[in-house]
Amino acid sequence: MSAFDLAIEDYLEDLRVARRCSPHTVSNYARDLKAIARSAIAREIKNWQDIEGGDVRSIIAEQHREGIAGRSLARRLSALRGLYNFLIKLGRCDVNPASDILAPKDKKALPATLDPDEVSRLLSQNLNDPMICRDLAMFELMYSSGLRLAELVGLNLVDLDLSVGQVRVTGKGGKVRDLPVGKHAVEAINKWLSYRRMTPGADDKAVFLSSRGKRIAPRTVQMRLKKLAESQGLNRDCYPHMLRHSFASHLLESSGDLRAVQELLGHADISTTQVYTHLDFNHLAKVYDEAHPRAKRSEITEES
Repeated sequence: MSAFDLAIEDYLEDLRVARRCSPHTVSNYARDLKAIARSAIAREIKNWQDIEGGDVRSIIAEQHREGIAGRSLARRLSALRGLYNFLIKLGRCDVNPASDILAPKDKKALPATLDPDEVSRLLSQNLNDPMICRDLAMFELMYSSGLRLAELVGLNLVDLDLSVGQVRVTGKGGKVRDLPVGKHAVEAINKWLSYRRMTPGADDKAVFLSSRGKRIAPRTVQMRLKKLAESQGLNRDCYPHMLRHSFASHLLESSGDLRAVQELLGHADISTTQVYTHLDFNHLAKVYDEAHPRAKRSEITEES
C-alpha cells in the first residue's frame, strides 16, 4: 500500500469512528482522494507531504479538462482539505496546500424554453372547468409577464389592475415592480375570477386558490403545469420557470432591448439577463445556417 493510501485509510477511519460520518460520505471521500492521489503519482509525487499549492491547482485543472464537473471538483477539494487538516493535527504535515484553492466553475447552462408554438399549444384549453381555468390564468400570466413562481403564488387581488392590464409583484429582496399583462392573460384571469367568487374561501386575499380555498402552494403549481403539458402532448419536462425563460427569450428576440427585459424580469444586474442573449444568438445562428447559401461549415474552404 502506498504512502498516499495509508494516509487515506487513516483519515477514513477517523471519519467513520471519531466523526461518525455516514458510509455514503466516507465512500465519496475515499473515491475523491484516491483520484487526486492517482494524479499526484502520475506526476511522480511520492506522498501527501510533497504536494504544494501549485500541484493541487494543476491536478484540479487537469481533471476539469478531462470532463470532471466543477461541483465534483469542489467536493474533491473539500475532501483534500479535510485530509490535510487531519494530517496536520497528527503532525504528519505542516501546511494545507488546498486551503485557498477554489474549484473551476462550470459553464452556466442555457435556460430551457418553449417555442411560441409550444406555448400556444400548452395554453389552448377548455375554460369550462374551474381548476383548468385557474391553471390557464396562472400560466398565461407567468408567460405574459415573466413572473417567478414565488411572485405568482404571492399575488393578492389588490395587485391586479386588469382595466389597464397591469400587475404589481414583489420580487427578490422585497423589490416591487409593475408589469404589463397581455390581453390573453387578462381574459384568462377575468374568467378565473368569475369562478373564484364561487370557490370556498373566496374572501381570501390571494388571487390563486387551491380547490380548498387556500392560497395555492408552489408545489401544486409545478404539478399542475407538468400535468397540463402531458395532457397537451408536449414531450417536455415543463416547469414554471420555463415560462419565465420563454417570456424573456421571446421578448428579446422580438425587441433586442436587453435593458427592458432586465427591468421586466426584475434582475438587479444586467449580467444575469445576458444569458438570454445566448439564446438569441442560437436562434439567429439556426436561421443563418438554414437560409444562407454558404452557411454549411463543412463546405467552407480556406482561400488565399
